[in-house]
Amino acid sequence: MLDLAVLAVFIPTFFFVSITPGMCMTLAMTLGMSVGVRRTLWMMVGEVLGVATVAIAAVIGVASIMLNYPDLFAFLKYLGGAYLIYLGVNMWRAKTSFKPNDATQQQIGRGQLFSQGYITAIANPKGWAFMISLLPPFINVDLAVAPQLAVLVSIIMLSEFICMLIYATGGKSLRLFLDKGDNVKWLNRIAGALMMGVGVWLALG
Repeated sequence: MLDLAVLAVFIPTFFFVSITPGMCMTLAMTLGMSVGVRRTLWMMVGEVLGVATVAIAAVIGVASIMLNYPDLFAFLKYLGGAYLIYLGVNMWRAKTSFKPNDATQQQIGRGQLFSQGYITAIANPKGWAFMISLLPPFINVDLAVAPQLAVLVSIIMLSEFICMLIYATGGKSLRLFLDKGDNVKWLNRIAGALMMGVGVWLALG
């Protein structure tokens, strides 16, 4: 198992990285604003599983395969980015209010929310770079790798989930503030612009 000293360094380090604004956190805030925190949980599940996939792949060496096949990695980025931009355009053009029971929330299904989170996580080049550079040094090669990796990945997933929940809650608060009268069009446009921004960020990052 991991030394307590290692955990004492790893936990705050990764939490700081997670809480820093990035693609996944921006996506969580945007969805929290547009569909609410409860439905955003589906995206969060996809994202934490995507982050776990990247972390495990980075440690076992799959990252080197991705580096040897950049076209595949680029395809995933462009595909995910295009999809997020498409959703952003639809949000921008929407004229209805995002109420808790509004049918507008149903336009994005649970599977779509899950895939948004997963694709954004695995197609984020900064996520790969971070996992490749930071995660391996925390693993002691003289001990069994699997238990250590399990603990580190669990911490990573929990940290990511907590940070996304914070961002999504902030987005919901912004929605409640803006979702009054004519302000709803600005809500739609802000959410749409953020979503398109994340899509461009993902595709070009």
